[in-house]
Amino acid sequence: MQEALNDTQDLKKQKKEKQRAKNRRGIRLFLLIVPFLILVLLFSYYPLFGWVYAFFDYQPPIPLRDSQFVGLKWFAMMVQNKTQLHQIGQVLANTFAMSFLNILTSFLPVLFAIGLNEIRNKHFKNVIQTLTTLPNFISWVLVYSIAFAMFSSSGMVNTLLQNVHWIAEPIKWLDSDAHTWLKMLLWNLWKGLGWGSIMYLAAISGIDPELYEAGRVDGANRLQLIRHITIPALMPTYFVMLMLAISNFLSNGMDQYFVFQNAFNLKHIQVLDLYVYNVGMGNNSLSLATALSMLKSLVSVVLLYVVNLVSKKTRGASII
Repeated sequence: MQEALNDTQDLKKQKKEKQRAKNRRGIRLFLLIVPFLILVLLFSYYPLFGWVYAFFDYQPPIPLRDSQFVGLKWFAMMVQNKTQLHQIGQVLANTFAMSFLNILTSFLPVLFAIGLNEIRNKHFKNVIQTLTTLPNFISWVLVYSIAFAMFSSSGMVNTLLQNVHWIAEPIKWLDSDAHTWLKMLLWNLWKGLGWGSIMYLAAISGIDPELYEAGRVDGANRLQLIRHITIPALMPTYFVMLMLAISNFLSNGMDQYFVFQNAFNLKHIQVLDLYVYNVGMGNNSLSLATALSMLKSLVSVVLLYVVNLVSKKTRGASII
């Protein structure tokens, strides 16, 4: 009887020791992520205090405490002013169109990664990957400089076409509102295709080589190996990236559209981020710009939860 009690006490002590060790390990892991939590608080949540400007008629350099409190005036203006409402509608149309085109072409980095993986010459493969990745590290200002040098009225392309007598007058590639969405998409693909393929190249390197060996033994050619092994293995990565892109639908950046905008293409190039900047800095209406950015944040949160719901239904796993 005493031995049984001793065994029971020993088991309880062992459980307590395991629990303490588990708690200590949990505390250590938590301490590891504390610096990142602090950075998130400082750079993601603390700036949300700026939303208070949407409820004032703020005119710099007047301090906020001396500004007039206007309540929901700027939010009402967005829905009551027909001109403002029409402009917001056009801006949202541009934003949704550009984001949709980016999502529609999101499979191109997958194909590019598969193509790179199929190159057998290692040095040639490294050269191609380097040349296609480097544009990602070039600022959009330099990208526009390249575009201006090549496609302006006196640029290289127009000069060449005129010299071979294919055109009589310079084509206005940049000073035109024709096919603005398509132009922005092509520049974005040129800049980001190589960088976007890196994630999929890493996924390809993680595929078990025995699967390819088994496929070759069964008589599969290279196209069949790609179709039945490589592409299915890349699909989980692709769908995660796709879900994140959809949840970030309204945040398609500003730099590209800011440097390419001009009086000719402003109607179709002005996405939501650029519109907020132009309203705040160009029209000196920081309060209205803050209200617009709040609208963007709220819509983005809704889209995130919708995408998360779709992910649960289709993949059985959430992304948040």
